[in-house]
Amino acid sequence: MGRPGHCLSHQEDGAVWKDVCCRYNNAIIDTNREQALEVVHTALAGGMKAEEIVFQVVIPSIDTFLNRAAAGDATLAQHFLTAQIARDVVDELLPLFEQAPEPAGIVVIGTPPGDFHGLGKRIVTGCLKAKMIEVHDLGLNIPAPKFVDAALEHGAGVIAISSMMIHTARGENGCLGVRRILKERGLEDRLKIVVGGAPFGFDERLYLTVGADAWGENGLAAADIVLGLLKEVSPV
Repeated sequence: MGRPGHCLSHQEDGAVWKDVCCRYNNAIIDTNREQALEVVHTALAGGMKAEEIVFQVVIPSIDTFLNRAAAGDATLAQHFLTAQIARDVVDELLPLFEQAPEPAGIVVIGTPPGDFHGLGKRIVTGCLKAKMIEVHDLGLNIPAPKFVDAALEHGAGVIAISSMMIHTARGENGCLGVRRILKERGLEDRLKIVVGGAPFGFDERLYLTVGADAWGENGLAAADIVLGLLKEVSPV
């Protein structure tokens, strides 16, 4: 790392990484996408590897932001931009990896029937991709059978359902319908369900009522929850 032809000491090398992380985190806090990408591009030009930037800058920044969010020191705009920037950076850097990484798992995501609110889903998708999880976005207003069929088609281990209204969260053709199909088809060891959205924040036991395996308080936390669920899934 560092300028071509210049050999950094361990102390200098650590200072460089600290500076890159600091500038990237500041860009996230300021919701400045252009600044964040500039930090990444400058790091690449300085000799840092794409893998190092993703695993030592981008992913730790998500964890740092999650701690800020848990303390109530974050806005919805910061949630959204953090996820979107992370997704954009990872998408740009993945082709530059010296060795293509194995995905941590596969997820299908969408909103249930009658729910056309896509912001939460987009935030979660960005965070999942930043954590090296392959995501297939099914879109909005997705019926239960399509969630299950798409999960099997793509070899997913987790179905993620984002609901912004109580009646769509509790709807018979949403998570409840997905759980019913999994039971009928003997797929409960093969597929896990995670839910998220405002209704589940108002009632933290609602996810159990609708038959989900877990719920994510926000998009950033959802990524770690999904990683945990993927480890519980029985192999195909």
